[in-house]
Amino acid sequence: MNTKTLVLSAAAVAFGSIAAAGVASAREIKIVGSSTVFPYTQAVAEEFAKKGGTAPTVESTGTGGGMKIFCQGVGEQHPDITGASRAMKKSEQELCTKNGVTEVTEVLLGYDGLSVANSRKGKKFSVSKEQLYNALAAKVPVDGKLVANPNKKWSDIDKSLPDTAILVYGPPPTSGTRDAFVELVFHESCEKAKDGYWAELKKDKDAFKKGLKSDCTAMRTDGPFIEAGENDNLIVQRLDADANAVGIFGYSFLFENQDKLQALQIGGVEPSMETIASGEYGISRPLFIYIKNAHRSVIKGMDDFIKEYVSNAAMGEGGYLSERGLVVLPKEELEKTQKAALDGKKMEATN
Repeated sequence: MNTKTLVLSAAAVAFGSIAAAGVASAREIKIVGSSTVFPYTQAVAEEFAKKGGTAPTVESTGTGGGMKIFCQGVGEQHPDITGASRAMKKSEQELCTKNGVTEVTEVLLGYDGLSVANSRKGKKFSVSKEQLYNALAAKVPVDGKLVANPNKKWSDIDKSLPDTAILVYGPPPTSGTRDAFVELVFHESCEKAKDGYWAELKKDKDAFKKGLKSDCTAMRTDGPFIEAGENDNLIVQRLDADANAVGIFGYSFLFENQDKLQALQIGGVEPSMETIASGEYGISRPLFIYIKNAHRSVIKGMDDFIKEYVSNAAMGEGGYLSERGLVVLPKEELEKTQKAALDGKKMEATN
């Protein structure tokens, strides 16, 4: 029995007589996951519906929340695809395997920059990653010791920054945007420290690794940082209402709201298609969708939807996803990801 037959057999068991009889399920495609990937998936769903397909149900649950739901099992009650603003973790892959979700295809969509922005009515300024860490981390080094973050204003961190209260709206712990921000801003700041607390702690590799996971990962909870849920549009609305507030979200939301928002420069560089693609902009990450292959031959229209998602018209240079802010893959990488998606290539084990 080959792999494809095994996958179909798993689907037959999960979907009962529907799959066994070779009849596609009438329910719509169900998609969960990242709030950053959500607008891209929604755009594909709209295009798919325009061409005669049944519009999928797309829900923004956050990357972590989406993985948890996606990996619960195979069958009509479980989603078919999840979006992610980071790669699937080893623990998530183990959860999938435990629940019989063993045939999953990973599709790299393109790249995104984590935007730190405020209202166009506010002051435009530039911050470094270290300054962002000192603004938002629960604990920061002061006089060689790690203490509860004392910084209340941006100017408390550096006199060149605005003399206004730190007020930042951002994603919750279940969000891949939050994971990426912590890794690319907090962890990098702690790892690159040349003196002070973190530099001293690095002399003990085990202690540093433990500290990185706990004290250099926690976001402050004393007011300056406010979790805004998985709906990035709510952050945009709050920034528009408060000129001093700052928000953290994917580049697509900045791209779509340039009439209202302006990006803060990170280390003197603004996010753009060019700076994200080149790596010059320092807070960028890959975006993915994960496909449950056991559902492909059972859920009506699923293969056609995947074809639309990875088509040149969607993901290619000048495609409608790039018009919404997706930084597209180089041609060779795009062709590789298209083939993996269409062939249903099983993802490799995560280390």
